[in-house]
Amino acid sequence: MKKYLLFVTVSFFACKLFAQIDPSLLRRVNKDTSGLTLNMDATYGRPFLQLGKLPVAIGGYMEANYQYLSEKGVREGHQFQMRRVSLFLSATVSNRLKFLTEIEFEDGAKEINLEFASLDFEFAPLLNLRGGIVLNPIGAFNQNHDGPKWEFIDRPIAATQMLPDTWSNVGFGLYGKKYTTDWVYGYEAYLTNGFDDKIISNSENKTFLPASKENKDRFEESFNGIPLFTGKIAIKNIKAGELGLSYMGGVYNKFKEDGLTLDKKRSVRVYAIDFNTRLPKLNTSITAEWAWVHVDVPDTYSEQFGQRQQGGFIDLVQPVLKTPMFGFDKAVLHAAVRLEYVDWNKGKFKSTGSNIAEDVFSIVPAISWRPTPQTVIRLNYRYNWQGDILGNPPSKLSGFQFGISTYF
Repeated sequence: MKKYLLFVTVSFFACKLFAQIDPSLLRRVNKDTSGLTLNMDATYGRPFLQLGKLPVAIGGYMEANYQYLSEKGVREGHQFQMRRVSLFLSATVSNRLKFLTEIEFEDGAKEINLEFASLDFEFAPLLNLRGGIVLNPIGAFNQNHDGPKWEFIDRPIAATQMLPDTWSNVGFGLYGKKYTTDWVYGYEAYLTNGFDDKIISNSENKTFLPASKENKDRFEESFNGIPLFTGKIAIKNIKAGELGLSYMGGVYNKFKEDGLTLDKKRSVRVYAIDFNTRLPKLNTSITAEWAWVHVDVPDTYSEQFGQRQQGGFIDLVQPVLKTPMFGFDKAVLHAAVRLEYVDWNKGKFKSTGSNIAEDVFSIVPAISWRPTPQTVIRLNYRYNWQGDILGNPPSKLSGFQFGISTYF
């Protein structure tokens, strides 16, 4: 915590210093996101504020929301939320050495997380070394999650509750890209610290991978000494879109301690596919992701702890009006919808052979207005159907959400 407070203090005084500098010396670094860039580029492909020719750049984003939701007929009333503020610093150490770090404040600084802090060694386009705290490249959303990029207030259920969103660990790995005329190919491969037994021993009373995020010790030691491997390959055509295939796997339990065997090695494996494209003429944006989770659950656990899970989402975003509005020359009005599904426990009861029915389906229509590409005002209506393990009539959640998000 002291390190976090020191970081925030330095950042605060740095911002104060920048405020005293002649604005003509400051320049906004905006990287092109419409060409041959991949989801793996999202960490560095952000707008930064850079002072002259200094090697350090600073940036960040914020999200603030209002919601009025009802679940099972019970309303929580009017709720205002400061979801998160993220700060990031980038530095060019030398011509082929880059450092970037991101610190995130969630729920009004109730949680403070060092989300990313890595040094990149650029040897060749296809061979680069990254070390430090890295975002595990499982699916696309885990790396490309910044609020201002999305027309939806809530992050996808599959990416936050089935998979642990902003899942990062300490480790090392390689990455690279190759370009041709209309194509780009990329890969990433990392060995990091991984999951622990909280994925089956948690307050949710089900198989729940995000529970491992509670273990802050993963940034200084491995729970069982077995590295977690995460790998991804991606291909993109400037006209057809981007396709990504990723895998994450390792051992989650403590199978041995002080030379004494406690259990066999129990694995957790995740497979994911992601795709995004933009339709010609209509300019419709389509973003989709689907993942499969396999966990070796001990036989002593009941069937409510699923050994297999699957789920994902698809976003459709359609620009409906592009015209100067309220003094903003590049304002765009969008209509959008998100469809989501997660099966928390894919399988059948051993005793009856009937399906285990624990799943959730969600539909979220949205209207968003972007006065600039880096800022969004969004109105969502969320409707969820949540089924229980026994297949009883689903509980329903519905209501309106309104929010703003911007890079700064």
